[in-house]
Amino acid sequence: MLVNVVKSKIHRVKVTGADLNYIGSITIDEDLMDAAGIIEGEKVQIVNNNNGARLETYAIPGPRNSGEITLNGAAARLVAVGDVLILITYAFMDLEEAKSFKPSLVFPNEDNNLLK
Repeated sequence: MLVNVVKSKIHRVKVTGADLNYIGSITIDEDLMDAAGIIEGEKVQIVNNNNGARLETYAIPGPRNSGEITLNGAAARLVAVGDVLILITYAFMDLEEAKSFKPSLVFPNEDNNLLK
């Protein structure tokens, strides 16, 4: 049996941009992606702490050490610059593997989204 478990979480990052005219996705500082083990194109669940919105899209890397968190396309309508988000990825695992798996948890600086 496979179970779907949390693979990684970037906790409390602030939205730095919202680009309605981009074709979709979330742009994430590549340093944050690396720290969380998120790869380009991976599905990401986004939880907006400010308005309660939850959505899914895919990750694209932003410039390193930029702190960029930009929602693109239709998702841009569900955020405002400065909103606080939690970004979560999941993975399917064998039940026994899942019991001992430890997700990557990243807690960036809440002022600038950079790694501490």
